[in-house]
Amino acid sequence: MDALFKGEQALLGAVLLDPAQLDTLAWLTPSDFYRPAHRALFTAMRTLGTERRPVREADGTVPLSWVTDTLAEAGREVRGLSTSYAHTLIAACPRPQNAPVYGRMVLEGSIHRTVLEHAVRLEHVARIDAEAQEVEGVLHHADVLTGVLGDLAGRWGAEPRPIPPPSSGPTAPPSPVGPEEAEDERFLLAVIVSQPAAMAEVYDWLRPGDFADAGHGQVYRCLGALHHRGEPIDEVTALWEVQRRGLLADGTISREQLDALFCGPGAGSAEWLGDQVIRASVVRTAAGAAAAIKALAEGSAMAPGRLIGQALHALGPLDEVRARWHTANNLPSPAAEKADPAGRSDPEARVRAALSRSPQPPSVPRTAPPVAAATQRTPARSR
Repeated sequence: MDALFKGEQALLGAVLLDPAQLDTLAWLTPSDFYRPAHRALFTAMRTLGTERRPVREADGTVPLSWVTDTLAEAGREVRGLSTSYAHTLIAACPRPQNAPVYGRMVLEGSIHRTVLEHAVRLEHVARIDAEAQEVEGVLHHADVLTGVLGDLAGRWGAEPRPIPPPSSGPTAPPSPVGPEEAEDERFLLAVIVSQPAAMAEVYDWLRPGDFADAGHGQVYRCLGALHHRGEPIDEVTALWEVQRRGLLADGTISREQLDALFCGPGAGSAEWLGDQVIRASVVRTAAGAAAAIKALAEGSAMAPGRLIGQALHALGPLDEVRARWHTANNLPSPAAEKADPAGRSDPEARVRAALSRSPQPPSVPRTAPPVAAATQRTPARSR
């Protein structure tokens, strides 16, 4: 029999035998129970325990009305509860005084289920939005997951801080590179090679790891090295840098691929194409983080504190690429965005809020200039 199922039964049996145990379980909620019947029973116990706590008989036993009233109250939410099941719950409880320990088992199972639920939701949204590169919805669900992890850490009594796994943690298999992603990456590299100033438009915020195709990422690394050293970028210097790094020899990229990159059309906006690449990177990184967290939550052997910490650690790469996407689009920093999730931009409201927080009158912040969304820029591709 499942240990969590036994734990739920033992906890409910403990409260049926000793209603005073409700006072030691104030931190537990009905939603922490997995089975609807158990949720309904615990809700009924809390309701009746608040309204009319039963008084023990002279011999120390709890009146039978406590059991029957609990079943009747819970029966309003679920069907099929009988007196025989109440006896089953009582028989499942070895010692009523162990109710807090049983409750901790219930909470632990609830934490695993909650993390898994939100990780599955984030992964689903990221997979669905991968083709459209809908970054905003993905980041919203990532923020929800982060907030849930913080709340669960507080309930468990742990500090919500990232904990790296002892070894290489669960990793999701690499996602196949979509045709649109590959095309954006090829066009971007061609533009950088053919336009001398193009690299400067993306160098500060685009990284090799943002490329879905590993070969494209390595070619971008070569172009970035040339730019960093102040050397010119063209078909000859790019090919030389690729060859020096052994990318042709080890099969990272083929000569035919290089010919398509270096000799293809190079007309277009590097900034716009780079934005498409980093948007895809945000969505792809979110999907990978969600898959890793899902694998962690599915294992019942991991303690909740470590589960929460390693889940926060898995979200770290998403925070990093998200910050660079904000830089690319001149958006507020992720920290500022979380502090003002509605995106309010009223300067007077910001001043009033600052004055209320500070004993000294702060200087009036300047209003940030409006920034056009990346998707509003018109690419000048040559197909």
